[in-house]
Amino acid sequence: MTDDAYLVLITDAAPDLGVPPAAAGEPACMETPAVRAWLQAQGVSVTSPHLRLVPPEETAAIPEDAERIPVPLGEEELIRVRHHLAPENLARLEEELLAYRSRVDGRDALLTRALAAGVPAHRVAELTGEDLSVVKGMAR
Repeated sequence: MTDDAYLVLITDAAPDLGVPPAAAGEPACMETPAVRAWLQAQGVSVTSPHLRLVPPEETAAIPEDAERIPVPLGEEELIRVRHHLAPENLARLEEELLAYRSRVDGRDALLTRALAAGVPAHRVAELTGEDLSVVKGMAR
């Protein structure tokens, strides 16, 4: 696994790879000179339906022959990319976990429910801002 997200030009062989850059809002990386030059070299625009952002944990799924460039994503951008990749039932839970930071009641129950539904502990900690050891302690 790499720590970099990637901007990938997809082919018909990988239609379900990543998410369109717009799913991350307006990622700042799309305006960098390196990405602009890469897009120009590929002959595509920022709005091309063939562009996908792939989070670090999914980069192994990128076909070896795919055109790609590593891109820095901010924390919020990466959260949005991962949110769009999550199955619908987990995506709803992730939305609740994001709202967790301003919650007073039901915090422990929400964490327990998310862990029981299969949201990984590291993802719960990332979304809620809780310490990972606290979240892992709740999974026991």
